[in-house]
Parts: sequence; structure tokens; C-alpha cells
Amino acid sequence: MESVYLWGMSQSELNINPWVVMAAFLALIGPFALDFHMHYPDEMYYSDAALKMLQNGDYLTTYLGSGELRFKKPILSYWAVLAGYQIFGITPLASRFFFWLAGAATIGLAYAAAKVALNDKKIAGLTALIVASHPILIFSATRSIPDILLAMTMTMAGVGFAGYFRYGNQAPKKFSWLIYLGLALAFEVKGLPAVALGGLGFLFLLFNPWQRIKITKLINIPAILLSLVLACFWFVAMYQIHGSDYLDSFLYDQVGTRVGSRVGLIFSNGLIATLLMVVVFIPWFLFGFKGLKGTFKNLSKEEKATLGFIAIWVIGILGMSALTSKFYERYLLPVIPMAAIGLAWILIKNGFLKNLKGQKWALGFFLILNLIILIFGLYLNSNLGGSLFIWAQMGTALVALIYLSQLFIQGKKLPKAIAYSILLLFFGASISTYQISLPEQGQQAKEFVKSENVSTNDKIGFIGNLHVSSKIRIGLGKEYSFIDLPRFEFREAIPDYNRLIVEDRYLDSADFSGFDKKKLSTNWNSRAIPELLMNVSNPEFQEILEENGKVYYFLQRIN
Repeated sequence: MESVYLWGMSQSELNINPWVVMAAFLALIGPFALDFHMHYPDEMYYSDAALKMLQNGDYLTTYLGSGELRFKKPILSYWAVLAGYQIFGITPLASRFFFWLAGAATIGLAYAAAKVALNDKKIAGLTALIVASHPILIFSATRSIPDILLAMTMTMAGVGFAGYFRYGNQAPKKFSWLIYLGLALAFEVKGLPAVALGGLGFLFLLFNPWQRIKITKLINIPAILLSLVLACFWFVAMYQIHGSDYLDSFLYDQVGTRVGSRVGLIFSNGLIATLLMVVVFIPWFLFGFKGLKGTFKNLSKEEKATLGFIAIWVIGILGMSALTSKFYERYLLPVIPMAAIGLAWILIKNGFLKNLKGQKWALGFFLILNLIILIFGLYLNSNLGGSLFIWAQMGTALVALIYLSQLFIQGKKLPKAIAYSILLLFFGASISTYQISLPEQGQQAKEFVKSENVSTNDKIGFIGNLHVSSKIRIGLGKEYSFIDLPRFEFREAIPDYNRLIVEDRYLDSADFSGFDKKKLSTNWNSRAIPELLMNVSNPEFQEILEENGKVYYFLQRIN
């Protein structure tokens, strides 16, 4: 009687509305996404190039902050940043806005793919929760880098593949449109990975033993032609404008520097990628796989085709990750939404919804972690002075934590509560990083040039960390000509500039006696964070920060 009751209650608890999950995702990771609480190094390639596009009116060619050409990635990620700049102005929010939305869209597309492929709302709902709480997807959606756009477009193609598993050779044309357009956009995001995964998908459709699709059913001439135009137009334009040099640079990045040749490196990367593919699904994969052997024996042909396709894509991305010269966890992202469908299917079939004890243990762990993070944020902001917005954010986090705690006590909506408690970790962590990271150097530079009435007539040279340069470039906006000087030959370039922004550690590396020096920004130095944290309650904290922080100076040539 008890098991029947629990089963009935569990079923009602997985009535997931994907739009609600997407909205919760946007709200809870919003602080990290829309300001530089964290700044990932590769973001500078896209935000710098998009700003240069606004300055010179060339929306096809991509540049570094130094003014050098860069052709390593296709155009779509740059345009995502550019669109944000056009709509919101040049701000951190603008540079990340469409990547943030792409994270939410990936959740909705994963839900749709699961629902189409397996015709089960519980599996689709659990898929949405797993994807929304996935740490790699969360981090990628808070950065202006291509990986989240690649995940979104590949999942769009995944919905198309799912339609063929569900309907076979009677699949409506819309599913072929989704495949071709998804792959074309993915190619314009990151190039060859889309070709490799798309090729595996088509081969699986044609040759899998459970749901083979006739090649004539995959031919959709209008979709193919439009997709070819979308996929190739930038490459053709670059060849016309810049010749074969651009292609050499692109291929070297896609193949030359990405593919490792040493057996030991391939094995090491492959092992790390495989372990991460499992570990990053914490806590969902911990609920076990007992009894699945019998379940697999009774698979329908649609389930066999779907799970086989997911397995092929996962193996494909693991193989590509193994062959890279340097592995990053974000390389797994393109197939994580589809892998989440397979995991959700396993969990539902394995009785996850009835395992209330396991769900409560998982939720309890994340609630305690949230409480610790919230207390730490309270400690920092009480001592260093939080803004009204931060105190409102802390109150919101506390209300959410109380609500999730009530669900824990009542044993209700536990899968949803687990996912939201993971997302709440990021919302709560931003309360602390507000004091550590903000105002970042770009915000301080914006205030400085305004208060000092710095003219836009002269170009400004930069000597220092290029990641900081990117943030300052966004702060200064398109009115200023802000150029990164060569890392090792910057001394030779100094005479060409009347204004410089210089990192403190470079002040003794060249003769700056002809310049007037003013402090532009002071921020926490990552190496000094432990010492600074220990002194946040010290009345002399600002003096300690000045001594141990990372300082940038504005130098004006003396006439």
C-alpha cells in the first residue's frame, strides 16, 4: 500500500513545465551571466572582436584587441556578442546576453527532443531538470564563448534526429529542417565538430538495425540548400576578402592545434573525458542502475534507436576529446543534453521516482551547502558593505532556501527541488563574488575616464593581463581607441602613445618617467585572496587591499 502511494505521489511530482525550468535557470544564474563576477579568458576573443566591428563597420572580419586578424572560429559567436552590444550598449550584460538565453533554450530543446523521441513527459521533465542543473552548461551559459551556442544548435539538430526515431520513414519534413538548420548553425559556431557529430547522426539513421531510414527520406532540397548557404557564406566571404591565409589559420586551430598524436596523451584525455562525462551528472547518476538488464531486454525499437544514437554521439565526443592536444571540460557540452535524455530514461525505468530517501539525501546535501554559501556571503557583505541590491538578493536566496527546505521536510517535488538547489548555489555564490570581483576593472575605468574628462582623440595603449584589457575595453566603449601593446616588445611601442593603462607589475619594466601616473583601478589579487578573506573584518582592510591587490594605473604623457 505504501509503495503504491509513493509511486502515485512521485508521478505527480514530475509534472514539469519546461518554461518554468528555463525561467528559474535564467533567474538563478543571472548574476553570474550578466556581470563579470567571473571572466573566462576566451571571452576576450569575442567581446573584443565585436567591439572592433562596431568601430570599423566591418561585420565579417574578426580582430584581436591588438588589432591583429583572428580567423580561428566562425562568425556566429561574434555576432551573438555584437547583437547584445547593438541592443543594450557595450556592457558585460550585453556581451553575454544571448549566450545566457542560449543556455535556457538548450534546456527547452532537450525537453522537446526527449518528448519527441520517447513520448514520455516524465522522461522529458527529468531531462530538463538534469540539463538545467548541469555545471558545465551553467558555466558555459554565463560566458560569451561558442560552446553554449554549439550545445543549443546541436540539440536543435537532436530534436530532428529524435523525430526520425519516433516516426521512422513517416517522419514529417519539419524534422529534416531541424537537422539541417541545426547543423548549419552549429558549423557557423565552431566548425568541424558539427560536421563530425552530424555525420555520425546521419550514418546512424541510415544503418542502425532498429529504425533504418531510407536515404530518400533524408533528402530535403530546400533545407539542404538553405543550410549550405548558412554554413558556408562566411567562409566564402573570408576567402574573397582575405584569401587562403584565413583558411590556414582556421584549419590550424580546428585540426593542427587540437589533435594530439601521442598515444599517452590520447589515452589520458580520453580517460579524463570519460570520467567527467559521468561525474558532471552529479547527483543524478548516483541513484543507480539496478535492474536495468531486464529493462533493456524489453526495449521498443524507438527506444533502442534513441539510446543507440545517444551512445554513438557520446562515444563520438569522447573520441574527439581524446584526440585534442589539450582537453577542456566544455568540449563535452555539445552532447550533454542528449546524454541527459538517456540518463533520465535510465532513472525513470530504474524507479528513481520511488526512491524518496535517496532524493532527500541529495537535496539535504545541497541545502546544507547553500546555507554555508549564504552565511559566507553574509559575513563578507556585513564587513565590507553590501549594496541594497545585494541585500535584496540575499533575502531572495534565503526565501528560496526556506521554500526548498519545506519541500525537503514534506518530501514533495524532490527532483525539481534538487535541480533548483544546485542552481541556487550559483545565485548564492554571486553574493560573495560581488565583493571579490566587483566593481571590476572595466567599471572602474569607465568611472575614471568620466571623472577625469579623458578625451577620445588619442589612442590608449595597454600593458598587462589581456583578460583585464578586455574588461577595460568594454568599460571604455567604442568611442576610445584602446590597443593591447605587444607582450614582450611593448617598450618599443610606448613612444607612439600619449596615454597608457599599465598593470602595476610592469611599472618597473620600462621608463615611464615622462608620464603622469594616476590609479585607475584596484581589485583583489587572486594570489592574495586567502589573506584578504582573513582580514575582511579588519578596520584597516582597505589599506591591506591596497598593499595586496591588483592595481592598474592610467599614465598621461607630460607635455
